[in-house]
Amino acid sequence: MSSPAHGPKHGRTVPRRVYLLRRLIVLSVAVLLIAGVSMTAFALLADEKSGSSAAASSTSSSTSTTPTTTPVTRNAVSLSFVGDMDLGSEPGLAPNAAHYLDPVKSALAAPTEFGNLEGTLTVRGTSKCGGPNTNSCYAFRNPPAFAHIYRAAGFNVLNSANNHSHDFGEQGALDTTAALASAGIVQAGLPGQIGYITQGKTTIAFCDFAPYGNTNDLLNFPAAQALIAKAKQHAQIVVVYMHAGAEGAAANIVTGQSEYYFGENRGNPEAFAKMAINAGASLVVASGPHTLRGMQFYKGHLIAYSLGDFVSYNNFSTYGNLALTGVLHVTLSANGTFSAAHFVAVRMNSVGQPHVDTTNAATAYVASLSHKNFGLTSAVVAASGTITAPAKS
Repeated sequence: MSSPAHGPKHGRTVPRRVYLLRRLIVLSVAVLLIAGVSMTAFALLADEKSGSSAAASSTSSSTSTTPTTTPVTRNAVSLSFVGDMDLGSEPGLAPNAAHYLDPVKSALAAPTEFGNLEGTLTVRGTSKCGGPNTNSCYAFRNPPAFAHIYRAAGFNVLNSANNHSHDFGEQGALDTTAALASAGIVQAGLPGQIGYITQGKTTIAFCDFAPYGNTNDLLNFPAAQALIAKAKQHAQIVVVYMHAGAEGAAANIVTGQSEYYFGENRGNPEAFAKMAINAGASLVVASGPHTLRGMQFYKGHLIAYSLGDFVSYNNFSTYGNLALTGVLHVTLSANGTFSAAHFVAVRMNSVGQPHVDTTNAATAYVASLSHKNFGLTSAVVAASGTITAPAKS
């Protein structure tokens, strides 16, 4: 008899070979189960590693394709400037007004043309004089359509910081703003108003001032500095215009002090101009005295203290030096530094119409005033009209 196999202590005895077979099957199943768990774990680990690699690859790809910012390349700018302009005053308007500026149109030509609009463009409002113009009160009014005459001549920036912007009250000023906008002309000079224009990829800001509360106030230096600082936040180049100084044939000298006319404080043009440059202006131009004044360089920047009257149909005297005027052309680099300048001599005829003056009388006059008034810091104005900085400015 064969010995009983090791097995359960109760129940039927099992032959040894059957018992061994059962044990083998149990062991095989256990091995297979363990192997399955291991493969699953391996697969999960592989998936996790694969996911991490994919995430890393995605991050790397995102980083490598982030666009880079290309610096904007700014360009130099060219501008032309003239002084006070009016085409008469209703009812006495310039004859054939649409062509009144034709004789100087080519002399004005520049991408940006700036002038001082002396008066209003309106058919409404009440005259500040309360009646006809007198020797001590002038109120100028042109039809709103005259804005298109200035635009046709090339002007795309006009100033309203002067003593005639409100000749016909607030209504006249509002109508003037609307007329200029309809003609595509940028306006500057009313309270808080900065004019912006772009040449290529360079933006130019125009900050215009006059000694009045209904304009950007030339007498308030802190407010002027703040306005120039604001302009610099939005433009690469800031041009400052000032309507400043005494008036008349004898007002051709910059005194370096506050100047008065009929008891009215017209500001200290030299102090204001230098403050403007210290505040960030690249160029300062002016009118208001109704006569040409000299030019000076300060810290490498040009200051033109008065460009006189440019067109004035039967409103202002054109006697003697009051008839002399001109067009100032200036080129500034992309960061506002002075590059070049040129003065084109112009003379008004007896009724105030401008014509290019081949005798260059105005050029010689500005050269003389500059040297006399400013000495070592005066602009060097050649007979040809070319303007250069002195050795020390």
